[in-house]
Amino acid sequence: MAIQGPIPISFEHVFPHGCYLVGEVEQVKDFTASTGGRTVYAKDKTTGEPVWQVAVMDADPAAKLAQKTVAVKILSVVQPVPPTAPAGLPITPVEFEDMTVTPYVHQNTGRLAYSLRARGMHAPKPATTTTTAKQATAGKEAAA
Repeated sequence: MAIQGPIPISFEHVFPHGCYLVGEVEQVKDFTASTGGRTVYAKDKTTGEPVWQVAVMDADPAAKLAQKTVAVKILSVVQPVPPTAPAGLPITPVEFEDMTVTPYVHQNTGRLAYSLRARGMHAPKPATTTTTAKQATAGKEAAA
């Protein structure tokens, strides 16, 4: 099979309605290697870089409640810094760079699950006038 390892995917495909930070950036623990009082942190098997994790809420209104919050792992030598929340918002919108998805079978449920990874995060870029105009036109056409 030609596909091996993580599959590259765009942020827009994973979160077409955007997403919001709902947790802190934390370094992922390697529970297999940690023993006694000694904590070992996870490293990416391919790059050797530390793995960080942040919980986000999917803004998709059709997402089921149990699927609203997901973890995104970020590969980075230094702890990723989340963007600053816009004034007046209690939550922080975020976008991820260079995302990949890895399907796997969840051990406890036996169901297909997905691991999301990224190389960084940043504040969402403002919508361009052209994009906004296209969306407005598409909305009018759909209503007709």
